[in-house]
Amino acid sequence: MASHRPFRSLVSNIPKAISNLSRIGTTSNPVAEDLFTNPIDRTATSSSPKENISSLRDELHGHGDWSNLLDPLHPWLRHEIIKYGEFSQATYDAFDCNSFSKYSGSSLYSPSRLFEKLGLTGNGYCITKYIYAMSNVELPRWLEHSLNADTWSKDSNWMGFVAVSDNAESRRIGFRDIVVAWRGTVSPAEWLEDMQLKLEPLRDGEGHVKVEHGFLSIYTSKSEATRYNKSSASEQVMEEIRRLVAHYRGKGEQVSLTITGHSLGGALAQLNAHEAALSFPDLPVSVISFAAPRVGNDPFGDEMIERDVKVLRVVVKQDVVPKFPGVLLNERLIKMLKCISGLLDWVYAHVGSELSLDVNASPYLKHGFDLVGFHGLEMYMHLVDGYLSEDAGFRPDARRDIALVNKFSGMLRDELKIPPSWDQPENKGMVRNAHGLWVVRQRAPEDIPSSYRHWRLVVLP
Repeated sequence: MASHRPFRSLVSNIPKAISNLSRIGTTSNPVAEDLFTNPIDRTATSSSPKENISSLRDELHGHGDWSNLLDPLHPWLRHEIIKYGEFSQATYDAFDCNSFSKYSGSSLYSPSRLFEKLGLTGNGYCITKYIYAMSNVELPRWLEHSLNADTWSKDSNWMGFVAVSDNAESRRIGFRDIVVAWRGTVSPAEWLEDMQLKLEPLRDGEGHVKVEHGFLSIYTSKSEATRYNKSSASEQVMEEIRRLVAHYRGKGEQVSLTITGHSLGGALAQLNAHEAALSFPDLPVSVISFAAPRVGNDPFGDEMIERDVKVLRVVVKQDVVPKFPGVLLNERLIKMLKCISGLLDWVYAHVGSELSLDVNASPYLKHGFDLVGFHGLEMYMHLVDGYLSEDAGFRPDARRDIALVNKFSGMLRDELKIPPSWDQPENKGMVRNAHGLWVVRQRAPEDIPSSYRHWRLVVLP
């Protein structure tokens, strides 16, 4: 291992170097002359119609690695990608990252209210369990803490949820769909610069299959001293998947598992898929990830393929996060490195198929470099909504509300007159009480974190 230290030293400062070097302008994107002179119809529907897609259920779930559906992008696949993207976005929209809240790091809403509060009831899914995570290694900013001494948890963060399709949605897509949505990082730029860049064996400290140290720590860490992580995120999610699979297979239904996530969430989705495929060899498992970094080495990818895990990575060309870890030593060099004994075990490699998007394809987005903006999930979904094929331009009948791009960023052109980072709590969460004093808004009783309430098993039909 000592002979590999120069290579690790070489890559240790790459994130900061790339962050500095890549501050360059992007090429001009085509702009129709009347694009900003004609007002956008703000009364039109912002979603595509839901069609019965059961005739293509296997292909849409990854059979054939989506080879016939990506270029051009099949409209049914576009709708499904955005559906799973909205589940990933929900883990951000419902995350309390206000350090002045004593519930900072938890979900703003209980499982029974989250989809309703975020306007996602039309997607046809029901949340059955929340997932909480901690880490035994220091990963800056992924773990949110409250400044309040009387906080709900000093060790854990809400990390996502498990949901299942209802009867109508199951008929539409052709199977009962179990979904796991993993939350990404709140501050991707800082997380990028402080990534661990260390591979470790996936199984009990042995073997050639290795994954990134920090990702694995979040997925597997637990402690009896904590309230929410006496069991690890891995144990929590696998327990619920087993329960749901047994329930619906017991009713004679066909069941699938779709795991989604953005950024760090996309990395956790791959670890989750790898474990689920090992536990359920006959269960269709697919991953729809957005802006996901590399997770493991080439043998890890080989095992994903051997277990028939289907991975579709949605990637924006200008986003630097998917280039990490292994910005230099990655899958492109694997063939060259095979002659160098021992190196392959710690060379990072991406897994699965890729849908590559380009910021320049959208006439609504600004020029120039924006590290955080290029990484935003809402911007990703905007580009998916407008994508037709590698050679075609932005589709004119794209339906998704473009204002969502600026929810947490300023990527939209100023001519559209949509303010940047407009999604902010009114008065920063302060309200007047009965005495006229300004105080922090109190949560509804059902939305206060409770290990019993949020882990309680949902009674399924």
